[in-house]
Amino acid sequence: MRQIILDTETTGLEPSQGHRIIEFAGLEMVNRKLTGRSLHLYIHPERDIDPDAERVHGISLDFLADKPRFAAVGPEIADFLRDTELIIHNAPFDVGFLNAEFERLGIERIDTLCANVIDTLVMARDQFPGKRNSLDALCDRFEIDRSNRTLHGALIDCELLGEVYLWMTRGQNSLVMDIDLDVGGGADLGALEFERKPITILRPNAEELTAHAAYLDELDKAVKGTCLWRSLETPPPAEPQA
Repeated sequence: MRQIILDTETTGLEPSQGHRIIEFAGLEMVNRKLTGRSLHLYIHPERDIDPDAERVHGISLDFLADKPRFAAVGPEIADFLRDTELIIHNAPFDVGFLNAEFERLGIERIDTLCANVIDTLVMARDQFPGKRNSLDALCDRFEIDRSNRTLHGALIDCELLGEVYLWMTRGQNSLVMDIDLDVGGGADLGALEFERKPITILRPNAEELTAHAAYLDELDKAVKGTCLWRSLETPPPAEPQA
């Protein structure tokens, strides 16, 4: 299944108050590898941008003056997302804005347009309860370089989130998961017997034994007695039984 790592920037916090998307970014991933296909758009919101929001992402209305309205790019975004699994940090925020924008255009909602939504914030809270789980905090936890992230931006946040998602989902693979076992339907895998190959033992040659003995002699001199290794090699005689 295609996965899309997705992020948006907006004019404010609440689509119910008429706030709009001003930046959309999505990176395509297949089999845990980025394909190089992406969609990145700046969008004129047809309204003012809240000063608090602008301080976060640094996108001004002047910058967006010549950018397309959502009505012009909404169908392209919907086609890019169709039948995919979305990977989003704090998914309700971005999904809420996309649903509001799509509804204005008569486009189906995310829950029917896409196959699934993975919220990496929920995943992080499950894996690291009681800890900070912002994107910045997760990058620091996984030692992901975020030096280029001076402001929030949809595209760079997608790139960072992709790395965070791979770290959180890499896990421990089964030691036998790649073995093709033709055991027939209903076979009890726990009853399978695997052949153990004999352990190869490499014994020292005469030159190596001589060098080892010389090394132990030096240890004896250093401890002014018998070094521990010699006592292990030559255990003391057993006590006579009464």
